[in-house]
Amino acid sequence: MVMGLRRWCAAVVAALLTGLLTPGAAQAEVQHPRQEWLRQSTAGLFLHWGMFTAPKHLNCAEWERDVTGGGWTPDYWIDEARKLGASYVVLATFHSRLGYARPWPSKIPGSCATERDLLGELVRAGKAKGVKVVLYMTDDPQWHSEQGVQMLDSAAYSAHRGEQVDLTTREGFGKYSYELFFEVMKNYDDLAGFWIDNDNEYWERNKLYEQIRQLRPTWLLSNNNEDTPIMDTVSNEQKTGMFPSYDYPAATFTPMPRLSEACYKLPTTGDWWYDGGNHAVDTRLNTGRYITNAGSSIKSLMAETPMVNGRMPAQQEAYNNFMASWVPPIRESIQGVEGAGYMYGGMQPGFWNDGAHGAITINPRTGKQYVHVITRPRADFVRLRDNGYRVTSVRDLRTGERMRFSQSAGFLTIQGITAWDEYDTVFAVETAGQQGFYTGVKASATSSSNGFPASHLTDGSYETYWDAGAAQPVSISLDLGRRRAAAFLAINQRESSPTHARVSFGRPEDSSRIKDYQLTASVDGRSWWHVRSGALPSARGTQFIDIGSQEARFLKLTVLNTWGGPQAPVYFKQLKVDEIRVGHSYPRGAGGGVLEAEDASRSGSVRGESCAACSGTRQVTGFGGERDAVTFRDVSVGTAGTHSLKLDLTSAEPSVVSVSVNGAPPVSVAVPRDRPDVPAPTSVAVPLNAGRNTVKVSGTGKLGLDRISVGGLPPSTYTPKTTLTVQPHGVQWVAPGQQSVKITARLRLDADDQIDKVSLAPVLPAGWTLTGAPATRASMRLAGLLEGTWTATSPAGTDVGSVSIPVAASFQLLGSDRKVSGTVPVRTRPADRVFVREAEDSANQFGSTGLTGCGSCSGAEKVRNIGGSADASVTFPNVTVPETRAYKLFIQFTVNGPRSYFVTVNGGAPVEVKLDGVGNNTPYVAEIPVTLNAGANTIRFGNDGAGAPDLDQIALA
Repeated sequence: MVMGLRRWCAAVVAALLTGLLTPGAAQAEVQHPRQEWLRQSTAGLFLHWGMFTAPKHLNCAEWERDVTGGGWTPDYWIDEARKLGASYVVLATFHSRLGYARPWPSKIPGSCATERDLLGELVRAGKAKGVKVVLYMTDDPQWHSEQGVQMLDSAAYSAHRGEQVDLTTREGFGKYSYELFFEVMKNYDDLAGFWIDNDNEYWERNKLYEQIRQLRPTWLLSNNNEDTPIMDTVSNEQKTGMFPSYDYPAATFTPMPRLSEACYKLPTTGDWWYDGGNHAVDTRLNTGRYITNAGSSIKSLMAETPMVNGRMPAQQEAYNNFMASWVPPIRESIQGVEGAGYMYGGMQPGFWNDGAHGAITINPRTGKQYVHVITRPRADFVRLRDNGYRVTSVRDLRTGERMRFSQSAGFLTIQGITAWDEYDTVFAVETAGQQGFYTGVKASATSSSNGFPASHLTDGSYETYWDAGAAQPVSISLDLGRRRAAAFLAINQRESSPTHARVSFGRPEDSSRIKDYQLTASVDGRSWWHVRSGALPSARGTQFIDIGSQEARFLKLTVLNTWGGPQAPVYFKQLKVDEIRVGHSYPRGAGGGVLEAEDASRSGSVRGESCAACSGTRQVTGFGGERDAVTFRDVSVGTAGTHSLKLDLTSAEPSVVSVSVNGAPPVSVAVPRDRPDVPAPTSVAVPLNAGRNTVKVSGTGKLGLDRISVGGLPPSTYTPKTTLTVQPHGVQWVAPGQQSVKITARLRLDADDQIDKVSLAPVLPAGWTLTGAPATRASMRLAGLLEGTWTATSPAGTDVGSVSIPVAASFQLLGSDRKVSGTVPVRTRPADRVFVREAEDSANQFGSTGLTGCGSCSGAEKVRNIGGSADASVTFPNVTVPETRAYKLFIQFTVNGPRSYFVTVNGGAPVEVKLDGVGNNTPYVAEIPVTLNAGANTIRFGNDGAGAPDLDQIALA
């Protein structure tokens, strides 16, 4: 077998050398027929299962004996995958943390290989039932002795190769695993491809992927956590922390039509492999992930943890059984569909009315759309942007019930919903197509990156896009050809950055989408008038700017800034837009909805007038005080209590709206200036009786009332999404005695909620004093900012000791208190140290590295992804010492295996510091001599050629 494999490999190499195989032609296509089966898929099942599956085995034969003796059968795994609606299985047994076992017979020595062909049996079982099998392969030898026993046999492999090969190094492991790829390709015709956990330099240097393309042209290649051009699929591993927690696409970065996976654990806790525990599965979280991924054309690669005998722990098996009955009634809405609101058309996904959130899928062949309400609204209706589709019918997919709906002002309202599914209420929506958009619009911009011109904005193709070339502000001009009516813009930004600001594998991420904008219009291209200013949410899918009724030839959108900050340099100012369309009218159907202002009783000087962007195309204006009012006499709710009353209002100037319920004294709320012909929501908390209520709306200023609606209050656990940035970041190590710490904080509102009575200030420990008053604002809306700077001073005559200074932002949401906070930890540095600073301190410069949590590290954080390029470094400026002389530099770090820093002091020659250790969560300390100048110095940690250890802290003595 070995000679046969060697001859086969030799033939491949000879073909490459003679030009019979052409690696240059093997670059990955974004779309290719070999991908079609995966494009039609919804999900896959990821199985981490190997020698270290509990109970751990350190002997290959004993593990195989217990696998077979326990009754392992491939059909069980295939059947469990089918219950989940999965069309493929990824088997991760040759895994760095599971013992490097190969579940197939092999004559290539180096790590565990079974005598029983477990892989072959699984491939055959999958083929019989229409489930593909993909093999996981690791690039990583660093965990070779994690259990205290060497799992890689370098001597045996060296004898096999006829040369010395150290499998515990990346180069040696690369040679070994490279040969395994060819063995698998030779022996398993029906395998569907490889799922590769990052790249090995040996593979890339020897054109492994190009050879796979030539030898197995129908096989897929998937890579973990990076978009490698030759791969078919980008897999995004275990994203968490989004809001809602199930909205996995918010943390991904891969624009369609690139194939993308969401790779996540179904068990809520525990390892990726069976660790002996029967861990819970959060049904709501995982069904939500399943649907939102389908709504973004992302495949759900769900990881389960089979035991040694192959069976799933009881709670995972129960979840699979639940999915077996939950998926089939809505199968047409999640299989063979694409995400809607993106390049395949469709209405707008995301946040809808009254706290609702969901996704939309579309069948590209029939045009039918499916509205998935995952988080139900606090009302009996769902209202979402229709994106120009004229709706003809709506049906509850699970029950078959025909639903009442109305459509106007760019919104579809599905009414009278009573049968909510606990996890996903699905409405099948038939349309008569998309209407109301101009064709032939020409675009230009004040800045473009080479190869990505503004003409791509209106070319109708989502595979071409405009790149602003990192310019901000930047203006986009749209030429309608002649003076025409314009009502709104529909904008599809490039989905190449996450909408959820997070740290992923140590790298900070943030949205590169439009935040603040201005829109102007012109007839001749020389004289411009202001149309609208505002902010767009950092959200996926089509976004809209309603502009009332404009008669213009030219529209100019000026993007003032984007959501991402400089802490995420990969995304900072990286604005990219796929398409911008200009709409001239909204589709209408079945009336405007319920509780329209024009249908209510009027008193005083109020009057109805046209408003194309309003529900029902009309609003009521003329408010001038309490006598000028609109009264709704049949506002009905099922239960008494405090409810949320949402008013859709236009406002040509800063105004005040007042609401009186059942004759009670009115409650007044400020309304910011916007347009007189484009409504925006304002909500107030009001007490309502069960049954009918009378609601009177009055106001002052240039107000217009479009409609009202009633919903429940947000739960007490809901806090609108904000970004609170507090500096300094990281533990502040200060000298003995009284000390002062300068603190700055910045609160940004990221959600489309209005918050009131906003205050931002540090909360001091006992005995400390504060210079500076709290920063306050009466109210904030989307993208609003509040900033403050203070000086906190410790008590005189004592050391700081160990304290934490919270910085709290407090505000009200519909009259209810909410709070978010950050912390500045302060510690007295040890007596034998003249300087201490955390690696994650905001005073440092991080380049392309990033922060990550580390529970055992000082300050519970560290900096990772150091090394591999000149930019992947950490620089400590202002390292201050009292005199010029030699010091001891203590470096606190974590590392798994041998790696090096190159340490540069004040721009001098780099000094290599070789380090070694076991486990990336175990801090070690190294000591080197350095010579420093009196005052401020600069120390840089990097390794331009290879990965370096993670850095926790430095100190000087």
